[in-house]
Amino acid sequence: MTNQVMAALASALEASEPVVLATVVKTNRSVPRRPGSKMLVRVDGTSFGSVGGGEMEARVLREAAAALIDGEPRLLNYQLVDPSTGDPGVCGGEATIYLEPHMPDPKLLIVGAGHVGQAVAELADWLDFDTLVWDDRDEILDDLPALDAAVATYGSIGDVLAANPLTHRDAVVIVTRNVSVDLEVLPALLRTTAGFVGLMGSTRRWQTTRTALAESGVSTEDLDRVKTPIGVEINAETPAEIAVSVLAAVIAQRRSPQAQL
Repeated sequence: MTNQVMAALASALEASEPVVLATVVKTNRSVPRRPGSKMLVRVDGTSFGSVGGGEMEARVLREAAAALIDGEPRLLNYQLVDPSTGDPGVCGGEATIYLEPHMPDPKLLIVGAGHVGQAVAELADWLDFDTLVWDDRDEILDDLPALDAAVATYGSIGDVLAANPLTHRDAVVIVTRNVSVDLEVLPALLRTTAGFVGLMGSTRRWQTTRTALAESGVSTEDLDRVKTPIGVEINAETPAEIAVSVLAAVIAQRRSPQAQL
């Protein structure tokens, strides 16, 4: 079974699927499973393999669900002696289980492939972001420079999001050429759970965009998710300087204690 669990882990990693590998690392006296026993836990709550079953395994599944949110490993210690005191079993032993989250790299979706979008993509490539670049103009995407970690994405924004679902760990940088494009893409982007949605533009431009989106039915809660004007204030002027400002904001959000990016 251990080999099967590891094969399932390898398949999940190849598919960039977030999973948690739970491994029994230490036991004492009578326990359901021995050291080396493994279980793979997926985002939808399903699991493969076992670390002991019963209430103890149910608790491991709950901890794994938390690890899939914060990406942090956990070392769990369980006494299996007296359920009346909160123990998850009566086998008489002790078990230590290590939870190891395997999370895909957070995605950065750049919406708009003009001068600023290209500069953001180039710097993101240097910073090893898993980067997607979208524009409604295929000819602009065709002319993008080749970057190791950036992928040009074609089709509607809905098609891109269907093929590349965004999670709370992912970021969106919107650097489009006008309000009409913002109005086209923002409703779909705000239906995702992306942890960072930043929009480049003036305060007046955002007021115009926000009013139109609100009138079309986008909720105030969703509109409040948009960070604009995007970027850390460094008096940036050139596309390269703006890219530094923008990615500094993304990194600051990702590294903040409250963030789950």
